[in-house]
Formats: sequence, C-alpha cells, structure tokens
Amino acid sequence: MKKWLAAALCTAAAMSASSALAANINFVTAGTSSTFYPISATVCQLWNDSIEGMRATATPSGGGIDNLNQALDGEAQIGIANANLVYQAQQGTDSFEGYANENLRIFAGLYYNPNQVVVTRDSGIETLEDLAGKHISVGAAGSTTVDEATVHLALLGKTLDDLKAEYMGTSESADAISNKQLDGVWVMAGTPNAAVTQIMTTTDAKILPIPAETVEALKENYPWYANYTIPAGTYAGQDEDVPTSAVKLTLFVTADVDEETVYQMTKTFWENWDMLTQTHAALRKASLEEACTDLAGVPIHEGAARYYQGSRRAGVTLFRWDNPPLLGKRRGSDCRQKAILPQGENSPFLQMKE
Repeated sequence: MKKWLAAALCTAAAMSASSALAANINFVTAGTSSTFYPISATVCQLWNDSIEGMRATATPSGGGIDNLNQALDGEAQIGIANANLVYQAQQGTDSFEGYANENLRIFAGLYYNPNQVVVTRDSGIETLEDLAGKHISVGAAGSTTVDEATVHLALLGKTLDDLKAEYMGTSESADAISNKQLDGVWVMAGTPNAAVTQIMTTTDAKILPIPAETVEALKENYPWYANYTIPAGTYAGQDEDVPTSAVKLTLFVTADVDEETVYQMTKTFWENWDMLTQTHAALRKASLEEACTDLAGVPIHEGAARYYQGSRRAGVTLFRWDNPPLLGKRRGSDCRQKAILPQGENSPFLQMKE
C-alpha cells in the first residue's frame, strides 16, 4: 500500500510539474519599440483571458537569434524568428554551430520578408550580375541584409568584394540614393517598406527581379527560401509585378509545451484573428491559409498541427510516411517544404503544399 501511494504521489507530482510548465509561457519577440512586442502583449492577454490556467508573459528581447537562444536555455517557450534562423537553430548550424535544438517546433508561419533590390534607372543595372562594380548599400554591418546579399551573389559566383559595397542602415541608404551617392540599395523587409517607398517616390528607381529559377537554385542549399511576388502598384512607378526571393517570419514554440496547451493557444490565436488584425496592421499580411507553408522542414508542434488538421483552409494534406525524414537532416535534403511531426503511436505526418 505504501509503495502504491508513493508511486501515485510521484506520478501526481510529475503531472503537476508538466502542467505548470505548460501553463507558464514566456513569449519573446523584440524590443519594446518594435512592431511585434505590442502584438505579443495582446496575444498573451488573449491567451490568459481565454485559456484556463494560462500564465503567458510578453518579454522584450534582442530579436530572432536572442529568442532562439532563450528557447535553448529554457527561458522562453514561444517566440518569433525568420524560418532560416529557426532551421539553423534546430540543425545547429551557422550562428548556432554546436548548439542544435531539436526541441524547436513551428506554431505558425506568418508573413514573408522579401528581398528588395532597388537601383536607379540611370545606373544601367538590369540584373543581379550587373551589381558588380556599382555602389550598392547592402545593409548595416552584421545585418541580415548583408547575409542575404552574400548568399545571392555567391550563387552567381560573386562576392561583396565585387561590388563597391557600402554598409548603411535602410534609412541612411534611402537618403544616400536620393542624393545620388549610391547606385542601389538591398533591403529585406515586408512590403511596403518605408525606405523603399521613399526611394521609389523621390528617385527614378526600379526593383530588380530575382527570377523563380534563381530562387529554386537557392533552395537547393537554403531550404527556407520561397518565391515571392511584389505586386504591381506596391510602390510609386512600379507598374509590373516583380518576382523575388523571400523568407517567412514564423512563430516557434518548444516541444516541452504539451499538446493540449499548444492546441488551445493555436485555436485562440486564429479564432481571434479579426480582432488581432484590426488592432495590429502588421498581421494583415499573414493568413491561416499560409500558416503551414515554406517552413524549411522544421516540425510543426503536434498541438498546432491538430488545429490545422481540423481547418480545411490551412492547405494541409494528411498522410503517413513509412520512413519520415529525420529532424537532423541537413541542408538540401528531401525534407524541404515538409512539416515533420514527432513520431509516436498514431502520430500522423503532414506534407505542406509547395
């Protein structure tokens, strides 16, 4: 009897600890002046009001890499980061070399951050190859934009040294190109972007196309890239659609948050979407239909997947793999564009639409 009681108490304690972990959610996004910090505060309040026992807190952070480091350290359970950073953190590559976090899961894909390469019309630049020898701002030193320019140029057999590269922030770059100090500016941001708007309004400029075949070639080594179209009329003087590459901004969650909690969080998040988009304009670029696409093969959390399985709008097709891809597969593997659920009894797998 004593042994039975001791075992029961241990089981109850374990269940209690699990419930406490699931109910205490730290949501990390970026600084307090960022677009997403107030969004996280609204979402946390929504979860707290709607889910019994939920204690969600919005915490300022240093952005994507910091968010993923906090997840690795157990200090955050949900956060935002571009799909490439989530993939690298899960695989333990690039900035996360030696610190793979296989506990990472996707909560939702949000919207795309496309590459926007803006050049003056009198520069003679028609393609990315033509950037060689030109004065191009590739973003502030150490920024994501510098990495984007580096990766795209490498595909063409070029480096930043082939450009007369300048390292400026977007606002400074917009002023410099307007003052004829630059031939072009590389921007990676959602559309419409304020700096690109300024350039296209004050300068005779255009946005270079990055063709679909270039994006497909990028995907061979960098599975987080997606094809994207900047619609005609997004900017002044832009009369035609412009194809380009993009990376999706995601909400990630850790696997140690239990399935039911994440299901309720996902359900509450999307079923209050109209309110969220009315309050926060940045979210209007995201949609449930695109929540499960272009995730670079990072697994969707079982709780989120359960909600998406019940939604015919999310572009999800249910099927089973006899030999599902492993979490540890490297770049360029056949797990690109698939969302892989953790294995387990009766655990389905999801293939996302391309």
